Amino acid sequence: MLNQVNEAIQTHYSRLDVGGVILAALEKVGKDLDHLTPEDLAPVDEFHIRGRAATLELARAAGLDANKHVLDVGCGIGGTSRCLSREFGCRVTGIDLTDEYCLAAAMLSSKVGLADLVDYHQGDATDLPFDDNMFDVVWTEHVAMNIPDKTKLYQELRRVLKPSGTLAIYDVLAGPSGTVLFPVPWARTPDTSFLVQPNELRKLLEDVGFTISEWSDTTEAAREWFMSLAEKIRKEGFPPLGFHLLLGSDFQAMAQNQGRNLQEGRIVLGQVVARK
Repeated sequence: MLNQVNEAIQTHYSRLDVGGVILAALEKVGKDLDHLTPEDLAPVDEFHIRGRAATLELARAAGLDANKHVLDVGCGIGGTSRCLSREFGCRVTGIDLTDEYCLAAAMLSSKVGLADLVDYHQGDATDLPFDDNMFDVVWTEHVAMNIPDKTKLYQELRRVLKPSGTLAIYDVLAGPSGTVLFPVPWARTPDTSFLVQPNELRKLLEDVGFTISEWSDTTEAAREWFMSLAEKIRKEGFPPLGFHLLLGSDFQAMAQNQGRNLQEGRIVLGQVVARK
């Protein structure tokens, strides 16, 4: 069953030569591919609601600095890892189920001169290929929605954390107002979507041995951000560089449903910091 779910998730996110697709879009908007900056990648780099602003908020809440080694679980094409290493000077190891994302992450990090601070691995978040007590911070943004075995996930995240290490989470959670409308950016059908309610996440974390030190509901900020984005797309169409490059032609339907899910309270957003 788990292998079938993983295969379906990989199919959802896979896009042949996603790195090449992004480079072609950058070239199309006049960027010099030999002198790229993280800002050049910003429109496609952080594949989660509120993008870089949300990443920086969570990073500050988690107390990141240059002495920390961070594991970014579900790293995608590496946008978050590049942001954290550049802004805070920390070393970041990324892991993602989708091999094309890992390849693109390494290539893009090299292009913007951050290869010495980041590295990437293909793997499963519920069976991490790392030793116990390895990382100062384990980080995950918009990832757990695709993982059915939440207990195994949070046990693994705790296992690889050093004693007193920090878990930083920014996730989509089940809202109070009914079921999710599909497709959405993380799933085309309910078969690969596994949302929990905020109180369920709290219990899951505490049951595996985490102590929650900070919990913020960021749903309202997410709604405002999404409404602004939707209006911009309505007026101007999709930009040459954006998340639609990662998800293809049905991204428009995904984005519309995501907006409705937020507006109608079908999903909520949570930012959580916990300690081992």
